[in-house]
Amino acid sequence: MRRNWFAGRLMLLGLLIFICIALIGLSTVGVIRPLEDLFATPLGWAQGLVNGATGAFIQSEEAATIEQLEERNADLERQLIQLQEELTELREISADYDRLTQLLNYVDSTENMEFLTADVIGRGQYGFVNSIIINKGTRDGLTIGMPVTTDLGLVGRIWRVTANTAQVQLITDRNSFVSVRLQNSRAEGTIQGRGLETGAVELLYIDLDVDIAAGELIYTSGFGANYPADLPVGQVVSVSNVESELTQEAQVSSLIDFTTLEQVLVITNFEPVDLSVFDEPEQ
Repeated sequence: MRRNWFAGRLMLLGLLIFICIALIGLSTVGVIRPLEDLFATPLGWAQGLVNGATGAFIQSEEAATIEQLEERNADLERQLIQLQEELTELREISADYDRLTQLLNYVDSTENMEFLTADVIGRGQYGFVNSIIINKGTRDGLTIGMPVTTDLGLVGRIWRVTANTAQVQLITDRNSFVSVRLQNSRAEGTIQGRGLETGAVELLYIDLDVDIAAGELIYTSGFGANYPADLPVGQVVSVSNVESELTQEAQVSSLIDFTTLEQVLVITNFEPVDLSVFDEPEQ
């Protein structure tokens, strides 16, 4: 019985294969073309429905995907902006930390001096004086004449002071004169400002027989008692030696960039001395 069932299934399969081959052959010679044309219209219509439904589904999927991608992109942009803000803040904190560390190291390496750290809150010409404004004043113990410095060198001295702020006359001001000493020759002279914010100043009144080398460092001498001795002032850039002059001059550049100065140190335990009391009275 099972064998007869298998034989019948095999004969049916053979018959279907024969019919398929016959239909392919008849289609090739064009015998059943009218029949094909008859079924082409409903089959095309059904295929159109299927294609339309498939296209609508694909478009719907693409629209949903694009919307998700746009939302994801906007989310990533917001996260990027937040990370950039945090990075900028961290860089600023790191820069402040580095500046304060350098100032602290300078304070630790300096003996017999007391310092007060102050922030620069203004810079430029104030009352025709090339100066900066700091956020400390008389309430913090500041008085006129106190020297102001950084770890890189001399900034200037307190020119005016209020309860909460102070104006610092920079060494670059034309009315600023600082008694200095050359590092190598120990020759003495005077630094005068040129009124520029670049840190350029002039070294004056150096004897002609003194050998001034480019790159030589200059320090305060303490003469005149307006500044303590041995504060770095700047570095020689070039020398002007005119035979007709009685002294020679040099162009000096401060190691400080006054245009980006943010924090300074005020030397609070130095009291300028008025030496005019020792002038000889007029006869």
